[in-house]
Amino acid sequence: MPLAPLTTFRIGGPADLLYRARTPDELATAIQAARGLGVPYFLLGRGANILVADRGFRGLVIRSEVGGIDVGADDTARAGAGVLTWPDLIEATVSRGLGGLHHFVGIPSTVGGALWQNLHFLSPAPERARTMFIEEVLESAEILTEEGERKTVPVEYFAFGYDDSVLHHRGDVVLRATFRLTPHPVAQLRTVMRENLDWRTERHPDLSTLPSVGSVFQKIEGIGAGRLIDQCGLKGAVRGGAAIFERHANIIVNRGGATAADVLELIDLARDTVARNTGYELVPEISFVGSF
Repeated sequence: MPLAPLTTFRIGGPADLLYRARTPDELATAIQAARGLGVPYFLLGRGANILVADRGFRGLVIRSEVGGIDVGADDTARAGAGVLTWPDLIEATVSRGLGGLHHFVGIPSTVGGALWQNLHFLSPAPERARTMFIEEVLESAEILTEEGERKTVPVEYFAFGYDDSVLHHRGDVVLRATFRLTPHPVAQLRTVMRENLDWRTERHPDLSTLPSVGSVFQKIEGIGAGRLIDQCGLKGAVRGGAAIFERHANIIVNRGGATAADVLELIDLARDTVARNTGYELVPEISFVGSF
């Protein structure tokens, strides 16, 4: 099964096996089976923030399609790990006058992926005064632990950081999550959403025409990885079908037919050039999946 169509980069070879888990029980069972049989597995959501190798993944890819959105009268929203934060979950909550998740409009992610990376966006509009994180609205989550136990854990369990959570360091898997939201006028929420979408559109490529994974390198406080790459004159650099995006140098786009090898060449070019010219080390924030 080719993995490229299941990623926002539209890059990557095949997996030996693909299983689509549509309920928490199916997801937990698939994970447990792979662990019990010793089969290498990778958990896939929307396929954002990953680069899949041209040779693909040798093992089982489990795609989380766990659905279900329940917006409660107590200003909470519960959603399956495979629910799309945008538009599905955000629309379901904003239409009921509940704010908090609306800051993350336009970002491609599932609920499980949002917790994995502590989804974030520079907001609120229009000042862009600080970075908003998904941890600020997460109340709890049902998980399958590394040890095989299903339980509900509070937000503190995730030990969130910038592009980091306990999920990076343990084999825990999110099954469902519950968010604590705040009542706001719907018109006010939609105004913020529109401003955020406009701001994002100015800086990010349209995934339908220029597939990408968003920011490739980790944030360098006070400087910015993209600014360093831009200062080194690398905007627009091309390798095969991949290019460093003209409007945001921390983004690599697939101009058509790009391979993982093309992307890796650009990553190496940016890291080597920035290190040589500025002394700063660029560290990728995306995950590399498969045999490189």
